[in-house]
Amino acid sequence: MSSRFLGVDTSNYRTSAAVYDAATGAWCNEGSLLTVPEGAIGLRQSDALFQHTVRLHEKIEALPQGKVSAIGVSTRPRAVEGSYMPCFLAGISAARSAAHLLCVPLFENSHQQGHVAAAALSAGRLDLLDAPFLAWHLSGGTSELLLVRPDAHGMPDCTCIGGTTDLAAGQLIDRAGALLGLAFPSGAELDRLALTAAPEKGYRPKVEECSFSLSGMQNQIDTLHKKGAEGAAVARFALETVANAVIKATEQALTQYPYPVLCAGGVMASEVIRLRLQKFDDIYFAEPVLSGDNAVGAAVLAARQYERNQT
Repeated sequence: MSSRFLGVDTSNYRTSAAVYDAATGAWCNEGSLLTVPEGAIGLRQSDALFQHTVRLHEKIEALPQGKVSAIGVSTRPRAVEGSYMPCFLAGISAARSAAHLLCVPLFENSHQQGHVAAAALSAGRLDLLDAPFLAWHLSGGTSELLLVRPDAHGMPDCTCIGGTTDLAAGQLIDRAGALLGLAFPSGAELDRLALTAAPEKGYRPKVEECSFSLSGMQNQIDTLHKKGAEGAAVARFALETVANAVIKATEQALTQYPYPVLCAGGVMASEVIRLRLQKFDDIYFAEPVLSGDNAVGAAVLAARQYERNQT
């Protein structure tokens, strides 16, 4: 039986397909950002769904050929009641059809669970998925501090214990990027720009019970820009500010949950933020390509569920 597993993820801004080899740990991910009109900071769901439908077959065709034992697919943003986003329908349709034709099992996961699994694989710590740990999921749509525990099926059960109460970190970063005339999504370019500026303290938001507001941070960034600060300084201020909030919330969480910390989500690809978070001893990061949206996590979770069903 093949040790290879196919993963599919059609998130809000990236079409992804991946193959993961459970025997070797090797993986191959094919993904690309959706096309967002110049000057815009998002897409309508109908437009995102259309682009995924057009492009997904290209990502799957670019993967190395060979048999797979099962298929994993992201079906919703988070594994909670009411979590839904139409863009995932493109991946669900393709994955269900492929599983039927190939006569292999189909395993569903949330986009958030996929992020966590991909980060654990990339950090060389898949063992984290077998015991409780803390995880940050910082992206364009989600900024949550999670308490993660394996459920009865071996899937990561993610309980939100903190994070933002309003804007997601990725939204804040994209708005800062738009302010500076950067293309959407702005994370990678904003990080490169920030690294050319001198380190600074940023704004220190109020954090209570691991939670904080990012809308006030936006006001601080807007004010700095209006005062004529250079783009690099504004970029650095924005990212250092996010780092300040994440660090304080992590410190508060660790007093109650003294577990390892795993960092997932596209915002966690920021070198500025990663450097700051290295103050913690038991913290783990995914490489940038597996920090952002990808289908590797879906393939990893399919492998874990498949192997569990074989025992």
